[in-house]
Amino acid sequence: MDLASAREIGAGLAAIGVIGAGVGIGTIFAALVNSVARNPAARERVFGLAILGFALTEAVALYALVIAFIILFV
Repeated sequence: MDLASAREIGAGLAAIGVIGAGVGIGTIFAALVNSVARNPAARERVFGLAILGFALTEAVALYALVIAFIILFV
């Protein structure tokens, strides 16, 4: 196996972290919709926590993409 093939395989494996982030974001917003449907009065507090969880989960996806690009292009 040459270096270019190994580099592309490594970048693909590093990008697998984006799948987990997508599942996490889906879970966060599913829980948000469920909690607001059960208790609409708590929308402001729950929405802020959901946005914080979304931002942290999205950061993990961005880190995975950065690592994939570093493996691919450096």
